[in-house]
Amino acid sequence: MFVTSTEKFYFQHGTTTNKQGIALSFGEELQTIRGFGCCFSELGAKALNKLTPEDIKNVLDELFKDQGGAFNYCRTPIGSSDFALDYYSYNDNPGDYEMKNFSIDRDQKLLLPLIKEGVSRRSDMQMFASPWCPPTWLKTHNTYSFGVFNRTEENLKAYALYFKKYVQAYHNEGIPLIHIHPQNEPCSTQKFPSCEWRGEWLADFVGKYLGPALEGENVDIFFGTINGPETDSRYNWTRYCDYLGYAMQDPNSRKYIKGVGYQWAGRNALMQTQDDFPNLEIIQTESQCGDGQNSWEHAMFIYDLARIYFRFGTTAYVYWNIALEEDGLSTWGWRQNSLVTVKDNKAIFNPEYYLMKHFSHFVKRDAKYVKLIGEYSSNCIAFINPDGSKVVLAKNPYKTEQIITIEGNSYLLPIDSISTIKID
Repeated sequence: MFVTSTEKFYFQHGTTTNKQGIALSFGEELQTIRGFGCCFSELGAKALNKLTPEDIKNVLDELFKDQGGAFNYCRTPIGSSDFALDYYSYNDNPGDYEMKNFSIDRDQKLLLPLIKEGVSRRSDMQMFASPWCPPTWLKTHNTYSFGVFNRTEENLKAYALYFKKYVQAYHNEGIPLIHIHPQNEPCSTQKFPSCEWRGEWLADFVGKYLGPALEGENVDIFFGTINGPETDSRYNWTRYCDYLGYAMQDPNSRKYIKGVGYQWAGRNALMQTQDDFPNLEIIQTESQCGDGQNSWEHAMFIYDLARIYFRFGTTAYVYWNIALEEDGLSTWGWRQNSLVTVKDNKAIFNPEYYLMKHFSHFVKRDAKYVKLIGEYSSNCIAFINPDGSKVVLAKNPYKTEQIITIEGNSYLLPIDSISTIKID
């Protein structure tokens, strides 16, 4: 099997050749792969709901079933993300420390129906979740945007209970939620739902409150989703050591942390994480969002990001927006890319969907990431599936065709392309 994609065509049969190319060979088998997927949101559901029922079915089949993307590891927000219709939490009743008014009724309208459609198509679906913002009455600023958590004893206990009730509610809905992350992008506050947490604050929350609250709930805690070290020097306390490094130095939090999730500038902490904690699972939690143009150039950029993440120990890669309407506009005004664009009540699969499919259609859960050896290896990503089949993804960023040779067979890589080779 050899398929290739360029800006002008996607998932076409590739061309083999008798010419000798740059030789590549398989080296050491490394981390075990959990899967690939996307993120659910209200705006994604709203976009898909503009399609006919038949078209919705076809889109979701293409995303989740084996003949399509076969996405099996996905993300959902706890409360509103910046791609909610508007901002909300599951308990907007100030002072309700016992969470008597906790409710996921809002999610029953758009979010949960979409999640259940994905889950129904995959018996092996796994999911993780993180909040963008706690209930605003638990923050120092009583708003969804900006601010930090107000770390009083009663607030910390109440917030841990909030997580517990969320996990129980989603499990009761049949959602295979296996990982909880305590905060989306804690390194900075934003003008969308957000909440700043220092690493030592998160360590204290996980070790003394969240970890004990979730014992027996059949869900693991991953530290994240970490968006630092920052690269623009806004802060001097967003280094690796200030987040995961700090939390793993705390014996109370360390015993509950089963993995770590990184996104955006968090990729700069991958090497240190792998060096210090080679047995700690690393997942990528949100691909960079683009500008709404859904260009092939950005798909090539996302490929490079994926290679960095897998090269430094990542077990899963998760795309951001499942679907958006034509303008791709977030609630706070940022146009972003998506797997699917809904335009004139029709679905358009974008370049980054086909990029993700180059991975997810061929690489199965429990595959091993494999180091490739050869002069072209910096453009390639390789895996060995549980059945022994080998999968090589190869990018050609050059202005000339490239030929690579693997196990005696040569493959022609078109100009400006991404290809997948499966060797049974």
